[in-house]
Amino acid sequence: MSGGSDIILERMMALHPKIIDLTLDRMWKLLDALGNPQDSLPPVIHIAGTNGKGSTQAMLRAGIEGAGLTAHAYTSPHLARFHERIRLAGELISEPHLTEVLDECLAANKGAPITYFEITTCAGILAMSRTPADYTLLEVGLGGRLDATNVVARPALTIITPVSYDHPQFLGETVAEIAGEKAGIIKRGVPLVMSAQTEDAAEVIEARAAKLGAPLLAQGQHWHVSEERGRLVYQDETGLLDLPPPALMGAHQFQNAGAALAALRHLGLPEASYEAAVTQAKWPARMQKLARGPLLNAAPDAELWLDGGHNAACGATLAETLTRLPKRPTYMICGMLNTKDIAGYLAPVVPHINALHAVSIPGEASTLPAEVTAQAATDAGIQAEAAESVIAALNRITASEPNARILICGSLYLAGYILREHE
Repeated sequence: MSGGSDIILERMMALHPKIIDLTLDRMWKLLDALGNPQDSLPPVIHIAGTNGKGSTQAMLRAGIEGAGLTAHAYTSPHLARFHERIRLAGELISEPHLTEVLDECLAANKGAPITYFEITTCAGILAMSRTPADYTLLEVGLGGRLDATNVVARPALTIITPVSYDHPQFLGETVAEIAGEKAGIIKRGVPLVMSAQTEDAAEVIEARAAKLGAPLLAQGQHWHVSEERGRLVYQDETGLLDLPPPALMGAHQFQNAGAALAALRHLGLPEASYEAAVTQAKWPARMQKLARGPLLNAAPDAELWLDGGHNAACGATLAETLTRLPKRPTYMICGMLNTKDIAGYLAPVVPHINALHAVSIPGEASTLPAEVTAQAATDAGIQAEAAESVIAALNRITASEPNARILICGSLYLAGYILREHE
């Protein structure tokens, strides 16, 4: 959908020369001009972490809605349309409402420098503050300590999903430094749900929680989750839950479900919320099986999957997920940004891939050229070649392997292009 919001969003892009500039000064100033809407949100659950933030948020929302309650949800980036970032009491924000809050933020900002993410986060907070709901789910954009979402003085709960090495140019050169940035969302006296972490990350996060007197609900200490005979088994001091497996694919989703269940249990939500959290969650481009559209029409006998994971941890997750699927010749159509660790991403999938077809991400200035991606795959030990487009790669694969499993992957920006143009 296009409309007035597109024009305003274009104007917002020009308000600051840098895409990312981590500080909260501009946020505080604009929020103050708007009447501090962050202080009027329904109870906030603030979620940080390198991997699993979005999936955990999706499960939390499904659980809350399964209990007959409503939740706002703020997430980023969007895949096909900006409106996906702001969900009001369960529904995507309407075009008129989005245009209204964007206009209001632009006027209140009075042309001052502010990043796109900051001003659009203010717009999301403004919309959520004016719409009744039982909870607000805020997903961190980058890091935590200086992220534009870190403006709520006293959330109901904070969650930190697994922390790994990502965005070193902004967050630090070690996992411990990155964990320190994520731990910046912890608030004095506010309970923290923490997924299992590396020793370095756990030490930093636990020290911060202890310093602020934030009660810790840590995986492996206070709650446990496992896969047993294909089902999800969760246990904490309240008791044991035996639930169906997560609707979202992959072994890592059991851990994400555990974090969501720990949060729902802490919030005192009823039993109906637990099964809904694991079975009703939807999260596009996370091992999403494409069910319709021109790509499927072009390859009717193939199995098409879409995944937006883009770092080494996501590569490992992808490899593990592929081992769970029935054996089938498997090919990748891969496009990545030039800021990502392509070697780290590809290394775990090498044994599971017959060949890789590299593409440049359409319309993305920061894309890795297809030839560079192909060379990186070759260096990793994967048979690889560059393709001029996704459809060209698809045609090339199915010409020799019509029944192939084809995984379109490597970037949320590539996934967004697919959902926008081909779904």
